[in-house]
Amino acid sequence: MRFHALATDYDGTIAHNGKVDEATIAALERLRKSGRKLLLVSGRELPDLLTTFDRLDLFHLAVLENGATIYDPATKETRVLAEPPPAKFAETLRARGVWPLSVGHVIVATFEPHDKTVFDTIREFGLELQVIFNKGAVMVLPSGVNKATGLAAALAELGLSPHNAVGVGDAENDHAFLKVCECSAAVANALPAVKDTADVVTHGPRGEGVAELIDQMIANDLSHLKTLARHRIPVGTVNAEQEEGVDPAGAGVLVCGTSGSGKSTLTTAVLERLSDAGYQALVIDPEGDYTNLEFAAHVGNPEHAPVTDDVADALKDPRRSVVVNLLGVPLADRPTFFAQLLPRILESKARTGRPHWLVVDEAHHMLPAPQEAGPASVAAQLPDRGIMFVTVHAGSMDPAALANVGTLLVIGGHPTETVTKFCAAVGEPAPACPRVEGDKLPAGDAMYWRRGEQAAVIVHAKPPRTERKRHLRKYAAGNLGPERSFYFRGPEDKLNLKAPNLFQFLQLADGVDDETWEFHRANGDYSNWVRYQIKDNQLADELDEIEKDRKAGPKDTRAAVRAAIEARYTLPADEPSGKID
Repeated sequence: MRFHALATDYDGTIAHNGKVDEATIAALERLRKSGRKLLLVSGRELPDLLTTFDRLDLFHLAVLENGATIYDPATKETRVLAEPPPAKFAETLRARGVWPLSVGHVIVATFEPHDKTVFDTIREFGLELQVIFNKGAVMVLPSGVNKATGLAAALAELGLSPHNAVGVGDAENDHAFLKVCECSAAVANALPAVKDTADVVTHGPRGEGVAELIDQMIANDLSHLKTLARHRIPVGTVNAEQEEGVDPAGAGVLVCGTSGSGKSTLTTAVLERLSDAGYQALVIDPEGDYTNLEFAAHVGNPEHAPVTDDVADALKDPRRSVVVNLLGVPLADRPTFFAQLLPRILESKARTGRPHWLVVDEAHHMLPAPQEAGPASVAAQLPDRGIMFVTVHAGSMDPAALANVGTLLVIGGHPTETVTKFCAAVGEPAPACPRVEGDKLPAGDAMYWRRGEQAAVIVHAKPPRTERKRHLRKYAAGNLGPERSFYFRGPEDKLNLKAPNLFQFLQLADGVDDETWEFHRANGDYSNWVRYQIKDNQLADELDEIEKDRKAGPKDTRAAVRAAIEARYTLPADEPSGKID
């Protein structure tokens, strides 16, 4: 379910002449029974609203006074969100003949033509107040307070994101909160300016239109609305003009490519854009490739395995993504950990719609193809939307996971072959693929294909802002594990000196004999390790040049290798605690 909440204005939207009819009440009840949340967003003050409407119990929360207060019908408590104007402000307005004049917890309200007196008084007192107009009403509030800020606070209180909310209104002061909702609706009687910016305009006016909207939410979660395509997340451009992207609530994405081709870089760029748009992602990070994401909370590290409860707690903040670092989990146990975590993720998604995206790196390892028939696999439990897989071996993944993929992004070498193999795995004809010179895509390019389309295209992806390589403690001073460590063995395989990170690699490099150093240099072992285990192609290319320099001696090449590494990574000043094994 994409939309977990409906936020509705009162006057002119669910109410006509201040009253809500029985048919509209019945529609609101239907929405609640569907498991969704109801929020009222009104400029009215609570005492005034209670005199005309006795069904506030239908709403989980009511945002009143044009965003300045939140009322909880279950507890009958009011939370004030802003400082009210000084008492002398309303007193002066009364003394100057402004009537009618109402004063709430925060709001001070009157009607035109008293707006001139209101403005003059604000200027005279030097107050930081704003005036909001609404069908002749003149509402005075602290600067920055409106229906959007009030709704955001109410949604946060319910653990919901505006991306999972539908807003419906009719008048000027509704613009703000409609704009922040993923889907905005205007009833048929709404002002033209409100209709012009809405994703959908109902056929019926007021409550009739709201009931129409509610029934569509229940029937198909508004999946028929083409206007929601405006939320697409850009991935890259074709020929520097046409922009291609992914639907934030659409079918899954598969990022696939040869080892060291930049899959994590491309994924990071997409994650940044999701975060910029306010979507929450949860990243399953088996190899610590996303430790530099500043917009995410990080659970787990190389020394400590993540705890399921900590992941669930981190997901409670709709404003932050979450990275689950599995380096502290033994390699063989990582798929099991993910299988145990998945029910908590699915429970949160079913209840709140979040995380909006689930990103599974090393998907061939986390979601391997079953070896034999048996109980339903972990992949069969995955959501069919809002998911991204990152892998070097799509053919080794569970076919149940591949069935959820709607967009394919292939980078690195042999892209056409990769697309063809994916299509064979999902039982679809392969699309026409553009010719790739040398059968390897340039860095920053990806072959982009949406399932069902006849041809794939090459997109040039904008690089991520996050600087992935420099400062990464995982590579500089962390523990890559026995499978990805460098081993100085020497020409006769007599040594077994293990370097689990770049810092210890340099420490050992300074101490090994020249014969051992030169043996590994001649074999290209340093650049290969960096390319395929550190996954830094630029540094690998630099080391490759050093390895090929046959005129330089061991002392010079050691210094050159150290300089290249230190130029890209911040290494600790002192050796980390613990023995080098």
